[in-house]
Formats: sequence, structure tokens, C-alpha cells
Amino acid sequence: MRIFADSGSDLPKSFFDENDVTLIPLSVLIDQNEYADVIEIDSKEVFDAIRSGKQPKTSQASPEKLLSTWKELAKSGEDGIYIAFSSELSGTYNTAVMMRDQVKEGNPSMNMIIIDSRCASAGYGLLVKEAVRLRDAGEDVRSIERKIRDMAAHMEHLFTVEDLDYLAKGGRVSKTSAFIGGLLNIKPLLHVESGKLVPIEKHRGRKKVFRRMLDLMEERGVNLSEQHIAISHGDDMETALEVKALIEERFNPKKIDIHMIGSVIGSHAGPGTIAIFFLNKFNAQV
Repeated sequence: MRIFADSGSDLPKSFFDENDVTLIPLSVLIDQNEYADVIEIDSKEVFDAIRSGKQPKTSQASPEKLLSTWKELAKSGEDGIYIAFSSELSGTYNTAVMMRDQVKEGNPSMNMIIIDSRCASAGYGLLVKEAVRLRDAGEDVRSIERKIRDMAAHMEHLFTVEDLDYLAKGGRVSKTSAFIGGLLNIKPLLHVESGKLVPIEKHRGRKKVFRRMLDLMEERGVNLSEQHIAISHGDDMETALEVKALIEERFNPKKIDIHMIGSVIGSHAGPGTIAIFFLNKFNAQV
């Protein structure tokens, strides 16, 4: 069985190589040059470009790449499952379905499942890691599909950004809000709702917003001490480690992963972003 994931999962290339997961790269455009995310550019380069005043643009995975990947899967006769970046944040999921259906016309026995995760960054990455664990435990593709869909439906994303200007450029907040936020040191708190980025609160200063993020973890999370939690950061490992320490002190989870936010999400959220991912429903593994 083959597992596919795209670069919206913010997992490093080493993860794909070591766990036999096929990477589908989205694209990043800087100074009219297009790069395959993870393969030809990394997020540190993107954050450095943003700091130098450039505004990277992003686009979905190549339809040609998806078509050739699905053709190769059909030829192999293996089952496949592609866990995709939220369809509300990228057109990759819809294109992947279209290309699969095209390949399936000539290969009706092809068994290729595509899941719209409605997740992003390390929250999406946690789904891919769980799919790998289930595959390695011998579960079949339908069982993995069912469990990953359930996990995706209960994945919480909480995040804040260092500078509202980056979200304003991406159309996520108004430019007036960004201007006022910069003057008053206002930090937005956002979450993902039905696959979309939604601002929910504003707080003055980072310490207050981090405290509120942990309060929301306590309100929304279930069995946090048993969970595998993830933190993403926009080239700010120091702050990510501080947040990790706060989470460990308060909830003592089973495991905490830290990843740098990838090029695609980082292009819009900007340097200094901090995000936390956990489940609001948790079934302990036997």
C-alpha cells in the first residue's frame, strides 16, 4: 500500500524518505522563479526572502505531476491513499481527485483513496504520521481511511503571528487591522474551522496570547497527557521551545513534535508564527 502526502503537511524531506511516503510538492514563486516546495526550496529560504522585503507567492501541486503519479500507482496495482492539504487553502485536493478519476477511466480496478484533511501544517503532518503507523501495524487501506478521517475531524489548530502585515498581504485580515495591531502590539489568535483560517481573538503581547492558547487547549483538548502534540514555528525555534515547556508543565503530553512551518504556509503567515496542534477527541491506542 502506498501513502501520499503534499508539502502542506510541513514534514521534512527526511520523513518522506525514511517512511516510504510519496511527496507531492506544492509550488513557491519568488522573483518570477518557481520552486518545487521541499525539493527545490526550504522554508528558511522563504522566511529570509520575506524578511528582505520579497513577497513569495504559492500555487497548488502540478496537475501533470499528479497525473503521472496516479498513472504509476495504477500500473503498480497497489492500493493508495493520499491525505491532502485542506481544500479551503489549496486547489490541490480537487485537482488530485480530477486526475485520479481521469486515470481510473482506463484503470477501473484502481483503488486510490483521496482524503480532504481540512487540516494544515503540523496538524496535517500528525495525520500522515498516524497513517504511517497504521500501515506499519498491518492495517488495510479502508481501515486507515476511516481512522484518518475521524482524526482529521477532531484536529485542533491554534496559532498566532508575529506581524499582522503578512496576513493582511494574504487577505486574511484587513490592512487597517494590521496597521492598528502593529501600533498596539496586538497579536491575533486564529484557528481552523471547516478547513479555513478564522481569526477568533486578539490579545496585547505574545505572552498573553500564548497563555490564552494553553487555556483553549485545556478547554478543547481531551486526554492531553496521552496525546502526541505538535508545534510549528516560523523560523523561531527559541519561542517554540518556550511554548513546548509551557505545554509540558501544564499537560505533560506523551510526545511533542516541533517543526518549522513549511514554505507554502510560511509565505502567508510569515516569520515568527507559532501554532499548536492537538485533538479535541482522543481514543487511546490499545
